[in-house]
Amino acid sequence: MDKLLTVPPDLTGNLAFFFDLDGTLAEIKPHPDQVAIPTDVRLSLHQLAEQQNGAVALISGRSMDELDALVKPYRFPLAGVHGAERRDINDQRHILTLPDSLVSTLEETLRQALASLQGSELESKGMAFALHYRRAPQHEAAIIDLAQDIVARYPQLALQPGKCVVEIKPKGVNKGAAITAFLQEAPFIGRQPVFVGDDLTDESGFDVVNKLGGVSVKVGEGETLAKCRLASVPHVHQWLKTVVDTQQHTLTDRRDGYESLSRSI
Repeated sequence: MDKLLTVPPDLTGNLAFFFDLDGTLAEIKPHPDQVAIPTDVRLSLHQLAEQQNGAVALISGRSMDELDALVKPYRFPLAGVHGAERRDINDQRHILTLPDSLVSTLEETLRQALASLQGSELESKGMAFALHYRRAPQHEAAIIDLAQDIVARYPQLALQPGKCVVEIKPKGVNKGAAITAFLQEAPFIGRQPVFVGDDLTDESGFDVVNKLGGVSVKVGEGETLAKCRLASVPHVHQWLKTVVDTQQHTLTDRRDGYESLSRSI
């Protein structure tokens, strides 16, 4: 879709918000350790969560530990490693693991293969592996071939392309499945889902949200299943603040209306 969302939709009622992180809430950097979420954006997320009784979650390829560090001092429900690990509103963790022997074999094989591809980087996540080539775009084809070969050899694994990265993860794990799991439990259950993301890894989430009649928002250019679009990370920040302000005005008007009715009675 080519629609550019310059003004946010009129978001009111019982909503469940899901946000990707890199390229959505934070600008993409040459190295993942350089990424940060501005203080005011973290506050907006916290305010939104309070307005929606906690129904705000981060859905990312990063680990949950990384996500917690990036949103301090606040704490949200999380889906890390594309949903291979998940933490619900009650701090209950749901972790999908691979056999230790397989993890060790994959890590050794991938490190040896990437050693000859200067500038590439292997990120081991325990149950998944990210093959980064942002600093070595000339190796894109070789890295994709390597990842495809690994997945072909191990049928319990699946490939997930992203922006300058290819991830190897357990089959059946994706952001759409993570959002579906959240929507089956409190405080998300029964709410209209809203998902904002920027990458190929977010398309499964857009698909789920669309089928449920929710709001799907693609950040940046590119073909997408999303029904709306924001141009960049700063536009996401502006949109998020507007959503928080709109929700607050709605809550204030509703409270004032109740007070007026009470005085009349």
